[in-house]
Amino acid sequence: MNPLRLWYSQPAAQWVEALPLGNGRLGAMLFGGANQEHVQLNEDTLWAGAPRDWNNPGARAVLLRVREALFRDDFEQANELCKQMQGPFTQPYLTLGDLYLNFDHEGEVSAYERDLDLDRAVASVRYTAGGVNFTRETFCSYPDQVLVMRLTSDHPGAVSFSVILQSPLRATNSTRDGVLRVRGKAPRHVDPAGHEGEDPIRYDSDDGEGLNFEAQLHLKIVGGTLKEHGDGLTVSGADEALLVLGAATSFNGFDRSPGFEGKDAAALAAAALATATTRSYDQLLRAHVKDYRKLFARVSLDLGVTDAVKRPTDWRLARFAEGGDPQLAALFFQFGRYLLIASSRPGTQPANLQGIWNDAVQPPWNSNYTININTEMNYWPVEVCNLAECHEPLLTMIEELAVKGRVTAEVNYGCHGWVAHHNTDLWRQSAPVGNYGEGNPVWASWPMGGAWLCQDLWEHYAFSGDSNFLRDRGYPLMRDAARFYLDWLVEDGQGYLVTAPATSPENLYTMPDGRRLAVSIASTMDLAILWDLFTHCIAATEVLDLDTDFRAELQVARDRLLPYQIGRHGQLQEWFRDWDDPEDDHRHVSHLFGVHPGHQLTPEMTPELFRAAQRSLELRGDGGTGWSMGWKINLWARFRDGDHAYKLLRNSLQLVDGRETNYRRGGTYPNLFDAHPPFQIDGNFGATAGIAEMLLQSHRTTHSGDRILHLLPALPSAWPAGSVTGLRARGGFEVALDWTEGRLTEVRIKSNLGNRCRIETGERVIQFDTQAGSGYRLNGDLIVVT
Repeated sequence: MNPLRLWYSQPAAQWVEALPLGNGRLGAMLFGGANQEHVQLNEDTLWAGAPRDWNNPGARAVLLRVREALFRDDFEQANELCKQMQGPFTQPYLTLGDLYLNFDHEGEVSAYERDLDLDRAVASVRYTAGGVNFTRETFCSYPDQVLVMRLTSDHPGAVSFSVILQSPLRATNSTRDGVLRVRGKAPRHVDPAGHEGEDPIRYDSDDGEGLNFEAQLHLKIVGGTLKEHGDGLTVSGADEALLVLGAATSFNGFDRSPGFEGKDAAALAAAALATATTRSYDQLLRAHVKDYRKLFARVSLDLGVTDAVKRPTDWRLARFAEGGDPQLAALFFQFGRYLLIASSRPGTQPANLQGIWNDAVQPPWNSNYTININTEMNYWPVEVCNLAECHEPLLTMIEELAVKGRVTAEVNYGCHGWVAHHNTDLWRQSAPVGNYGEGNPVWASWPMGGAWLCQDLWEHYAFSGDSNFLRDRGYPLMRDAARFYLDWLVEDGQGYLVTAPATSPENLYTMPDGRRLAVSIASTMDLAILWDLFTHCIAATEVLDLDTDFRAELQVARDRLLPYQIGRHGQLQEWFRDWDDPEDDHRHVSHLFGVHPGHQLTPEMTPELFRAAQRSLELRGDGGTGWSMGWKINLWARFRDGDHAYKLLRNSLQLVDGRETNYRRGGTYPNLFDAHPPFQIDGNFGATAGIAEMLLQSHRTTHSGDRILHLLPALPSAWPAGSVTGLRARGGFEVALDWTEGRLTEVRIKSNLGNRCRIETGERVIQFDTQAGSGYRLNGDLIVVT
């Protein structure tokens, strides 16, 4: 029994039961029906809208009034004034359409099984009907940029079906020469769900603004007949059928009109088909598996296998809390790595709120890039889980966002550098959303998105040691983001620098008189993100030996940031005043940024603040949305409490009905998609990163600058024995671990850069000169450095 597979004994009845395939650009959700196969399709550049002016010149004057209100403690007026600083809503990511295969089987269907093999990234359906065994295999190829499906049976002439391809967007269908086409136009504007006007979905003419798109399906059979009908194809009496689908849009860059300056979507789709259809199924499969395994096979995780692996995945998920199935946690970890490979590859768009999988025209939260936690969480596992190439789409998006953000910084605020707020989209909107006053400042008034994204630039360098990347791409973006915040910070009258206005993303504070408001001064998250950005910029100038004057300016500003404060409940305050509600179980834990994903607060360097942060997390509770629990897994791992981290993982792996929406009870859908609910993919990536964080941490350094590798820092008692290979640590290290009865038995560390490191195991601290490549023993246990 292959432990690295999701499998089920019935077809998908809901979208969140279907199995995802992807090559970073094309996405597919397979329902796997015996009498009807439904494949929902996506293409990662198919969004509504086009480049536009979203900036608000009036915001600069309003900003002064907001600050005046804040510094006289008129927080309610400041809250209302912030609405005048908004821009339009972002545009949504769209579904492309649906592929349907309809079968006319004789007799009852039996021996049904469908699965997704994570080792090969291939989905299969197998069943028996009328005494014939049928098999479907489907994959999405990155090398050939197509979706491939093969249908076979063990009886000659038994493969018969009809196929149609359709789209809910404005589109037309046609068939010619065995190729099925759907050609369409995306809306030039879509209102987000919950904020609809009288005409929420608006199209231009076919030659007007908006993305053009086309999908082409080539169908080849062995034996039998193939006939065209009005909007589809029919296969009768074939031995085998091979379907190859290519799709493309007119997208030609974030700053170019897709309607008037766009690429030829039909030509791009046809070009992919022209190449792929010259190859056999076996050739396409071999190229796909070879490419995929180069990434996926780098990391292995063994937490033990029980007879539970013989059961369907949904059965296991419903019973995970009972214990006895550690392999499901390992499967969930690897599923997160699989999803990242499937949704983010060089040359594609970054993984959005739903990765690349979306079946709606008005999806939840526009299925866009929410950069006040969710987009960043998508990429938490990318470096530590040895998928650095998959980071490239996000790094490119940051470069593009900075282009737009420089204009927003100047027009809206009169500041240097660049800025981004809490949402962006394919067109890299950098201004705050809200439809010019309709939005709530609790989420709209947050100009910290660019600063948080800069952490990804530094992390890519920290893991790789690529100084060329830092010099040419990372540091210039970090530097210019820091320039914005140097202008944005204001003095508080007590000698400190503060952000004003400030919010703690999506959470409200309660005033002594009971009023609940969003806008204040110097939220703890703002201070943590700026400390992080300034610290990394300072380090970058030292690594690159440049900008000494700017370095000094940053050091002064960092030292003048308003200090963190401990409140009356022993908690790390979320706001600049002690407004924290001990009953608050809000999904965001933004004020704990300095613990994770930051590294400012540690038990060694800031013990009192670290304890206060832990108290805050205790007060927040162990519930929340799927992604919130993903964040809490990482936080409890940083607090070195493996059993509490595991409790959050167990809470995450609770089966959720696809029809539920409950912000305080997230979990996992039958197909292992994260349940916010509804579906958001960030919880998958947060959990994968959290499991890695339980096994290896590398965010600290010694006083001399050597990287500290903390091995098994938060190992739960539920995993007494196991092994992991291929995890990466900052400083250019690759780590493999084995443990038994909760104790390390073997450690293998590879230094790709020849750097020194210090090993902490909870039992002993050893300084390694990895350039020497020596071997060491720890209490009889072998540690090898190569």
